[in-house]
Amino acid sequence: MAAAARAERFRDLHRPGAPLIMPNAWDAGTARVLAAVGAQAVGTTSSGFAGTLGRLDRSVTRDEALGHAAALVAAVDVPVSADLENGFGAEPAAVAATVRAAVVAGLAGCSIEDFTGGRQGSIHDVGLATERIAAAVEAAAGRLVLTARAENHLHGRDDLADTIDRLQRYQQAGADVLYAPGLRRAADIRGLLAELDRPVNVLLMPGGPGVAELAELGAARISTGGALAVAALGALGRSVQELLDGAAPSFWPDAEAGRGIVRSW
Repeated sequence: MAAAARAERFRDLHRPGAPLIMPNAWDAGTARVLAAVGAQAVGTTSSGFAGTLGRLDRSVTRDEALGHAAALVAAVDVPVSADLENGFGAEPAAVAATVRAAVVAGLAGCSIEDFTGGRQGSIHDVGLATERIAAAVEAAAGRLVLTARAENHLHGRDDLADTIDRLQRYQQAGADVLYAPGLRRAADIRGLLAELDRPVNVLLMPGGPGVAELAELGAARISTGGALAVAALGALGRSVQELLDGAAPSFWPDAEAGRGIVRSW
């Protein structure tokens, strides 16, 4: 599928009340697994990809992130949307350059956040943050689906009114999809959705609403962030610990299921 067709397909999959389930892959192999089991689109995860390099989140360069995203695009026929963190630069021009490179990489979508990438709780001033999204929208020129992220709730700033104000400004700047990761309460998600006129992505959170409830609330897209990557690491660690402890391995059913998926490629 051509890049333009993937972007259009990705745009069409955002339906409030009938959300796109977009799991996040951390390498080309996991992207192929997600597509093989029926995912209609795949997201990248900055933390999951960093983990494949033995690093922590926010340690990946723009070139590394875009190279990784391009590898996922080449691996699957479904649309791929990249987590491009804070755009790899504070100034709007830097964000625009990142988005133009995302278009060249063949991505159907990408997200830009308003966290500065610095100390915990450090969020860009709303004026600059909005300028950054406007620059990203101009650079995308409709060639990919641009998601604007308000990061308050991942960084200790549980100010729903500010989050809504930011997303409204990003909406006015032309963002295609809006996203406030970290919200856990259904009432907060419902209140946020009521104040926005663009499709909204919701991150699955432990203790938060599940897929069915998020659909009822009106989410247009549901993603997993780095959760699947760390779940896989947890399963790997548990499986090896069983061997080290002399216990009977419990991983054979999952190994057989995985083998079947790979054989279907």
